[in-house]
Amino acid sequence: MAELTNPERRMLRALQNRHDGWSLEEILSACNWDDQAIAVSAGHGLSNHGFLTIAESSTTEVILGVEGQKASEGGLLEARLWDYIQANPSATMGDLSSTFERHEAGPGIGLLKGLGVSIQGGSFGCDDSDSVSNAIEQRTAFIQSPTIEHELFEHFKGRKNLIEVVEMVKLTWKISASGIKVPKEELEEVVQIAEITPELLQGDDWKNAQFRPYDVSLEAAVPRSGRSHPMQALIERIRSIFLEMGFSELVDDYVQTAGWNMDALFIPQDHPAREMQDTFYLENPKQIQLDPKLLTNWKAIHEHGGDTESTGWGGQFSEDISKRGLLRTHTTVNTIQYLAKNPTNPCRVFAIDRVFRKESIDRTHLPEFHQIEGIIMEPGANLGMLVSTLKTFYAKMGYPEVRVRPAYFPYTEPSLEIEVKWRGKWLELGGAGIFRPEVTEPLGIKDPVCAWGMGLERLAMLVLGLDDIRQLYISDLEWLRNQPIL
Repeated sequence: MAELTNPERRMLRALQNRHDGWSLEEILSACNWDDQAIAVSAGHGLSNHGFLTIAESSTTEVILGVEGQKASEGGLLEARLWDYIQANPSATMGDLSSTFERHEAGPGIGLLKGLGVSIQGGSFGCDDSDSVSNAIEQRTAFIQSPTIEHELFEHFKGRKNLIEVVEMVKLTWKISASGIKVPKEELEEVVQIAEITPELLQGDDWKNAQFRPYDVSLEAAVPRSGRSHPMQALIERIRSIFLEMGFSELVDDYVQTAGWNMDALFIPQDHPAREMQDTFYLENPKQIQLDPKLLTNWKAIHEHGGDTESTGWGGQFSEDISKRGLLRTHTTVNTIQYLAKNPTNPCRVFAIDRVFRKESIDRTHLPEFHQIEGIIMEPGANLGMLVSTLKTFYAKMGYPEVRVRPAYFPYTEPSLEIEVKWRGKWLELGGAGIFRPEVTEPLGIKDPVCAWGMGLERLAMLVLGLDDIRQLYISDLEWLRNQPIL
């Protein structure tokens, strides 16, 4: 006889007592089980051995959703609002808004309007209150016992989370002729061992136990192994490319001052990027102290160009604005501080980190995203070196066709925009240039500084073939499993 598990032995022993069909509830009661999964598993095992047959039937039923369960216990929204209006005949829309939650009053009035309740001058009126009450009673009766056949089914189907339509599967088990013939003594439950452990072998229990056999010919489930998120994998890939090219990585703080974030980069204090809709300014710390010498240098540069032969931006430079705390809007704020601390040491550094801007979320914008930043400072650094570095980086990323075109940024001159060819089209992926003297000279930097920056999410959309940036941050496990290994 085929080797049976203890649940299979118990279930078959129960089925031998009656030869017609058994429902799940009957099986659970006869076998003294609480978990239906045990019954279903044992039934499938016995079916595979040919000891029983399984009949499956399904029905479509209506069950209450989350909001439906609340309505069943506390009343439908329109019923609660109607009861309040009837108990307070002089109630106004303002009274309703202050009595009920904000998210309830508006939708509730819409439901009552559909039943014939009107609003005039902020007060409620109704030509036939009995009709409204009867309609609400019918809706309440439906919620207490919902069915597909009910005339209000379509109405409630269109209301969010009130009802759900589910398919209920019913299983019935019936013993077969070969199952009837199995001797009772072979269905006695025994101690079964599925795993040999050191603790087991230290005693004598295993000598009289039964070892559960394994069928190695059966298909086994493929284990789900862990893997990096596509964004993290892309960050690691970019990091390795820059390290291969001889760059060092920078990591620094999110919280910065407007001085380092903008003034140091020769962005005028009346620039649109200073406005609240673009920058997250902080209440704590509202201001961060800066070196007075820095403030003096920036003030001279902005107002009249200092000693750089620039005319500056003119106007009045505010030290209070410069000290304002904010969440950095780009990673250049950190590379420029690194240069200020090491003004005479040639370097090649990069950063891949988060930046923050007050953007409306849509398919191409997020308020929090990542930026890739790089600089080269050394004697003789020039535009040709910058373009060659960028072309090498994108070639290593798998995009050999790269072009640059003139652009404008307040802190670089000349300035470039970088484009790569993708699916036959040129896509702009970042900006680059050589820092202006107004940026480098106040910090004591004498050598040319090549700099570039690009958005990581836009590059990720390119690599993963996405057209909506939000797809990168949703918890869709199936999508994540199907992404290529970067």
